[in-house]
Amino acid sequence: MIHGTHNALPDPRNESILININGALVPRAEAKISVFDSGFLVGDGVWEAVRLHDGVLVFLDEHLDRLYQGAKAIGLDIGLTRAELTAALEKTIAANQMTTSVHVRFMITRGIKKTPSQDPRLTVSGPTIVIIAEHKQADPATKEQGVKLFTSTVRRGSPDYLDPRLNCHSKLHEVIALVQALQAGADEALMLDIHGFVSTCNATNFFMIKKNEVWTSTGQYCMNGITRGKVIEVCRQHGIVVYEKNFSLTDVYDADEAFVTGTFGGLTPVIEVDGRVIGAGQYGSLTRRLSELYEAEIALAVQAAKQ
Repeated sequence: MIHGTHNALPDPRNESILININGALVPRAEAKISVFDSGFLVGDGVWEAVRLHDGVLVFLDEHLDRLYQGAKAIGLDIGLTRAELTAALEKTIAANQMTTSVHVRFMITRGIKKTPSQDPRLTVSGPTIVIIAEHKQADPATKEQGVKLFTSTVRRGSPDYLDPRLNCHSKLHEVIALVQALQAGADEALMLDIHGFVSTCNATNFFMIKKNEVWTSTGQYCMNGITRGKVIEVCRQHGIVVYEKNFSLTDVYDADEAFVTGTFGGLTPVIEVDGRVIGAGQYGSLTRRLSELYEAEIALAVQAAKQ
């Protein structure tokens, strides 16, 4: 079995899910988009992923904020209001009779091109909107086992050529970083910024803990993670010292604990970076507490949505 931050327990129900393609619900085996689609041709689009907990799409407003901000930044008209897109998400979930432990990914591209080209003026359709909702529960063994990271030679880029905070379909540099990490025997890639400071991982955000202080990057060169923001928020709410700052691999190698964050897995402990064991090489006590506080935030969000 593949080990990593996106490990999920097997669920045979996913073989028969319905996928929403521009409003039409299509069986998984029949779900297709055009070979002339902008996302396929040139990676032109934005996407989000949310979790369904007890019938509630948790932190949906924050995810929609990020989606619409990203679409505006690349000049893409999603073609739906927030309410209409939310209704499409709910339609997909209802059609699949889903209630909890569900991961919903929704992707918007610029649409179908007249001919293979980068030029948005050659788009001959409205945007392509695909919603995939799957029964996906994070494997609890991953939290207990933790993950290993390897520092890639691929840097997180400067915002003047592709803002690393943009949640777009163009992910090749992150894929290359992950390939390096996998070839080195790790589970995920740690990536530095253009100045050589620790930035993020290829698919998650990175945190380290030293002397009960929580450190993460400045946020200038990393994904604008919703879970990252929630962890920073709960630290401040509960009197845990947290810094968004520049730090190096030297600091990481000497960390007491480390973890990564993401919508799917929440907080996942990091037990090793570049062959160096982090702390005791296990799920640390402060990481565990932060994970519990984050789960409590999810419970509060569900409770508030149902009131």
